[in-house]
Amino acid sequence: MLQHIKNEEERRPDSVEPVVVPQLLIGGTTTASEDLAFFNRHSPNIVISTPGRLVELLASSRVHCSQSTFEVLVLDEADRLLDLGFKTDLQQILGYLPKQRRTGLFSASVSEAVGELIRVGLRNPIRVAVRVKSLKDGGVIEDRKTPASLQMSYLMLKGSHKLPALSQLLTKLPRQPQKTIVFLSTCAAVDYFQNVLPAVLPTGFTLVPLHGKHQPKVREKNFGRFLNSVSPTVLLTTDLASRGLDIPQVDLVVQIDAPADPKVFIHRCGRAGRAGRRGLAVVMLHKDLEEDYVRFLEVRQTPVSLLEEPAIEVTDKEAEEAAQAMRNVVCEDRSLHEKAQRAFPSWVRSYTAHKATSIFRVRELDWADLGNAWGLLKMPKMPECKAWEGDRTLGQQVDWDDYRYKDKIREKQRKADLEAAANGTAEDSQQQHQSANNKKRKSNEAWSGKGERSDLKVVRREKRLKKQDAVRKSKMTDEEMTKQLELDELVAEVRRRNKKVLADEGGDDQFHGFDN
Repeated sequence: MLQHIKNEEERRPDSVEPVVVPQLLIGGTTTASEDLAFFNRHSPNIVISTPGRLVELLASSRVHCSQSTFEVLVLDEADRLLDLGFKTDLQQILGYLPKQRRTGLFSASVSEAVGELIRVGLRNPIRVAVRVKSLKDGGVIEDRKTPASLQMSYLMLKGSHKLPALSQLLTKLPRQPQKTIVFLSTCAAVDYFQNVLPAVLPTGFTLVPLHGKHQPKVREKNFGRFLNSVSPTVLLTTDLASRGLDIPQVDLVVQIDAPADPKVFIHRCGRAGRAGRRGLAVVMLHKDLEEDYVRFLEVRQTPVSLLEEPAIEVTDKEAEEAAQAMRNVVCEDRSLHEKAQRAFPSWVRSYTAHKATSIFRVRELDWADLGNAWGLLKMPKMPECKAWEGDRTLGQQVDWDDYRYKDKIREKQRKADLEAAANGTAEDSQQQHQSANNKKRKSNEAWSGKGERSDLKVVRREKRLKKQDAVRKSKMTDEEMTKQLELDELVAEVRRRNKKVLADEGGDDQFHGFDN
């Protein structure tokens, strides 16, 4: 709660009832100068902000916080703020604010870093822990960290059975869930499955993607679609939606994979069963591999039970049909195959990053089954499955030369690349001729070898630039890739015109000095 030191009566009319004047400070929407101008003009008494934006505001000489104008500081998800590296920003915020204040730190999981912040920045701290006591078999009373209205369950499944199990779960519940949140491990996985998952889900469900690499406007739009939906809707998201979002009336939460950080598990589940409303949270674990995770959660006072009602039973035939349905979608657009080739390795990297490495063992994964689970057309090249001796084509016969993009510009560029590769024979002969000339030149070079080292540097620089360009393009979205291809085509057209002009004039493109 912040107030400007200038006279408030000049900005705000008198009122018998309390007046709330809020201000929101987040990146990507306004500039720091615009935030400061709004603060000076409206004198808000409640400011909601990210740490970095709040530091920028408090650092201004036109903003002063005294004991008479500042009352309360609230840090929501305090442990996550410190995990994200905001510790320095939070210490600066505490330095700008008056010592006499009320400070509240809120989080469903409190880490050691929060305790350190309490010791450094708070006076006379009081810790309040809210727990739920439940009765187990045998009359034993245990503490829980989740409300009694939230049922937390698990399913033991093969990787290829997870998505068909999700489809059954949506249709077999006594009441059809109106709002469902499905958590995936990475942003690339969301980008891929948002295209292929509709082929597996039952009809009547709308799929909305949401992750941290979306543009701010896209995130706001998609979140608003899910929040205001009146028909059954599934939010496909990452841990971005596990905290800090107030989404009322979520009926079902499904974790396709357990989170890498065990603290996130309770936050994911907590999206359902809020404010006394009944909710169901289900985590899908790999059969014969991740059973110990159930005991691990019990030790962390977040017990889960096997989901018995509704009964979820997926056959191998149903799993094969789901995999084929996803592959049929992927075969319609080559860009979806490229998304899959980026998404699956990102999932594998997130799996290796699990803190409970004794439970989540990458070396014991069934790569063929996972390839079917993702609807892959072939297995990506990854160091994790380098020793795998299985069929990397996953039994799929694909004519890669005829495999097309839906986007006309990208397809045109692909065909141009194929033609260039077909004409590579003549270029290879030219390169061989050039190599022979280089050998002849090198035989006449000085014994110091400076020319050879210079040529080697040029080759290395070209390889480095090609690698950097490939990495940059791999991180592009479809829209960015389309714009890049349009730019490349425009540059190529300009070069062709320039060469034609030079040829018509009978000149060349070499520089011969300035005219006198």
